Amino acid sequence: MSLSHTAAEYMLSDALLPDPGGSRAKGLRLELPSDRLLKFVTVGLPLFLVSLAFAREFSAGSQISCFSPTNFTGKQAAYVDTACWDSLIHHGFDAEGHAITKSLWALKVFPYSLLVVAVLMYLPYLLWRYAAAPSLHSDLLFIIDELDKSYNRSVRLVQHMRKVHQASAERFWEEYERARRERYFEFPLLERYLARKQRSHSLVLVYILRNLLLLLFLAATCLYLVFLHLNIFFQDEFSCSIKTGLLQAEPHIPPLIPCKLVFFSVFQLISVSVGGVYVLLIPVVVYNALQLCQWDKGLLSVYEMLPAFDLLSRKMLTCPVNDLNVILLFLRANISELTSFGRLNAVGALREGAANEQDIDTVVDFMTLLAGLETTKPKQ
Repeated sequence: MSLSHTAAEYMLSDALLPDPGGSRAKGLRLELPSDRLLKFVTVGLPLFLVSLAFAREFSAGSQISCFSPTNFTGKQAAYVDTACWDSLIHHGFDAEGHAITKSLWALKVFPYSLLVVAVLMYLPYLLWRYAAAPSLHSDLLFIIDELDKSYNRSVRLVQHMRKVHQASAERFWEEYERARRERYFEFPLLERYLARKQRSHSLVLVYILRNLLLLLFLAATCLYLVFLHLNIFFQDEFSCSIKTGLLQAEPHIPPLIPCKLVFFSVFQLISVSVGGVYVLLIPVVVYNALQLCQWDKGLLSVYEMLPAFDLLSRKMLTCPVNDLNVILLFLRANISELTSFGRLNAVGALREGAANEQDIDTVVDFMTLLAGLETTKPKQ
């Protein structure tokens, strides 16, 4: 008998979770994997392409090539290139022969507009980092710590129950059933904290606002690129006029000089790449927002072995758009920090294969059976 008692004590002591070696605060992820991917692509892609455009500009020199008259000297030809690049105004004629002008200035500011796009795409991340991340960080630290402690409390409770059973086995199961009816095995602090988060909406509002802003910026960028393509990005050649200022009365200067944009194909490729990728990212943003429309029942089903989660899951009939659902999403992202998750997952799998599954409601029941008290437990 003493050998079996010793084996049960060793089993229960091994079931306890060890204290975390380092601080959990540094290892918590305050961004979902899909959000991190969106931030990396939406901010990094325009910065990368703009750096390539600037590198080509510095290496290739002039971004414009004008066909100056043959009687122009080298300095005059360089002046024509500089003047036409500074103006970027196309002089042409309509169908009725009237002179018209069209500004191509957007081509010059296109690389800088992509820098503005990258800054705009970073603003939703800053909103989340300073408006929601500090509160989410404290919530995750408390809940993860309480979940692991709840598991340890269950194991320590079974250790105490074994000692009580050894001292007086006659009234043990009577006291045990009364404790279950009066919910002595539940942990009200964790339960009430999660229930309060179910009635809070600060985190979910910031998360929805973040995705709405990101969706707005993505759509605005795509519309801006479409506007450039429809109005400017099909005209790599234009007619430039330098007969202004002191050169206006010079008779040997032609009224219009044909010019060609050297960088035109590069800008076309950059705009198509950014627009195509951003269009593909719009469904990802919509999917992130739609995650809040349903509960993460996979995580909850594992933690139903803890009484607090079992009590809470019966109340999850309300709208899932609340802070608790956001916290559950981030708990899933930080599942490596939940040491008790693997243990409870294994207990849940063993529970499904148990012969008297109806008697195993919590991890306390399962540990009680493993401790060797199942032979005296009365059948329901």
